[in-house]
Amino acid sequence: MKVYPIKFEPILKQKIWGGDKLRSVLSKKTNKNNIGESWEISDVNGNISQVSNGLYKGLNIKELIKNHESEFLGTNNFQNFGFDFPLLIKFLDAKTDLSVQVHPGDDMAKVYHNSFGKTEMWYIMDSDEDANIVLGLKDKNTNPEILDHITSKNVESIFNRENVKKGDSYFIPAGKIHAIGAGVLAAEIQQTSDITYRVYDWDRKDDQGQKRELHTQLAKKATQRFESNGKAEYQLKYNESSSLVNCDYFTTNVLNVNDAFVKNYANLDSFVIFMCVEGSATITAGGTSETINMGETILLPAATNDILFSSNNAKLLEVYVDGELSEKLKNVS
Repeated sequence: MKVYPIKFEPILKQKIWGGDKLRSVLSKKTNKNNIGESWEISDVNGNISQVSNGLYKGLNIKELIKNHESEFLGTNNFQNFGFDFPLLIKFLDAKTDLSVQVHPGDDMAKVYHNSFGKTEMWYIMDSDEDANIVLGLKDKNTNPEILDHITSKNVESIFNRENVKKGDSYFIPAGKIHAIGAGVLAAEIQQTSDITYRVYDWDRKDDQGQKRELHTQLAKKATQRFESNGKAEYQLKYNESSSLVNCDYFTTNVLNVNDAFVKNYANLDSFVIFMCVEGSATITAGGTSETINMGETILLPAATNDILFSSNNAKLLEVYVDGELSEKLKNVS
C-alpha cells in the first residue's frame, strides 16, 4: 500500500442546534446555516467518507479497506472488524444545547439495531464564557425511571452540569447521560454508530413547529451509573504524546508539536488519525507532506512506519485502535 497522509472530504450536517463556527472558525466550505457537525472520517451507511487528496483521491474508505485490508486497518483491527471502519471522527459546533441523550452499549445495540454501541469522547477546542456540558445524573443513585418525568421545572435538579474550557477532555462511555452545551466547539471520537436516545430536548420545536422525538423507554434501558465524571487529567509535554483516553474502543492522546521531530509507529498495529485542534502542522510520511490546519483531519495507514511532524505551535489529537478487543466486538455489523 502507498503510505501518505490521507485526507477525506468532510460530510457536513445541519442540526437544529448548529451554528456557524465550523465555517467561520474551522473553515469548512458551505453556504448553509446551522451546521452542527463535520463528519471527518465516517463508515456509517449513507455517509461513507471519500478521499480528497493524493493517489487514492476519489476512493472511499470502504474501497481502501477492501483493497488493502490489514495494511490499512492493522492486523487485529481487520480480524475484529473485517471491512468496517471502527471509528467515527467529528467536529461539533453547538450554538444551542444539544438534547440530553444516552447511547446504548454493544450488547443492547446489537439486539435492537444490529449495530455497534456508542462510546465516545470530547476534546473542547473552544467555548464561550460559562459554557457547560451535561455529564451524568446529579445524584448517581437516581433511579432511571425519573427520565419519564423530566420537565423544564425539574431538569436542572436531575442532570449534572459542568463548566468547560478550551483544552478540557471528557470520556463518555455508552450508558452515560450527556449533552454538549451552547457555545462549545469540540472534537469527538466515537465508535462507528449513529444511535442516539434522546431523553430531553429543552421543549424546543423545529421549523415546522414540531418537537423532536424522545426515546425515553430505550434510554431507561441504556442508562448506567458511573462514579467518575470522566474528565481527563493530563500534562502537556512538547513533542510528546499525553494520554487522554485509553479504552477498548480507541486510544486518544494529545500531541503538542512545537518543533520538527520524527515519531516511529512501526510497532503500532493500527491506522493513526490526527485531528488538529489548535494551530497548524506539516505531517510527512512515505515521502509526501500535507499541512493540517485547525479543524482538519489526516489518516495514516497501519503500514506507516516513520512520521515527521513540523510546527511552531500545534496541538493534534492522535487516535488509534490497538490491541486485542473483546470477543463481543467481533462480527457486529
